[in-house]
Amino acid sequence: MELHNLKPAKGSIKKRKRIARGQGSGHGGTATRGHKGDKSRSGHKYKRNFEGGQMPIQMRLPKRGFKNPNRVEFVPINLGRLQEISDKYNVNTIDLETLVKHGIVGKNDKVKVLARGELQSKLSVSVHACSAAAKEAVEAKGGSVNLV
Repeated sequence: MELHNLKPAKGSIKKRKRIARGQGSGHGGTATRGHKGDKSRSGHKYKRNFEGGQMPIQMRLPKRGFKNPNRVEFVPINLGRLQEISDKYNVNTIDLETLVKHGIVGKNDKVKVLARGELQSKLSVSVHACSAAAKEAVEAKGGSVNLV
């Protein structure tokens, strides 16, 4: 066996099916598309969610609910988490820049402080929103809450 007489195993290579290249190819005429009908025409595509003529599921199910286009989504941060951040990064001022810098929130997120957990140190907090109980807890420790 040498390079010049190597060839693939018998039956492992098939000839490409040349469709619509005349009767001699065996795939001329209807070009394997059957006779007439939409699927035999060029440019045929099924619509998305087409179910063979059956009423599609998104049309069978009722419309429900309402998405308020003016809803403001906040990322909640509890007092316990603020204390962890303060201890871990040794900061007394927690603002949006600090939270973004340490990867706690995204730069376009809106942040709301909630009252779960305990606060042991005096913190100055600057965020978009704050619950009344959280504000009370921060101010009880001598800190301050600024809304941006």
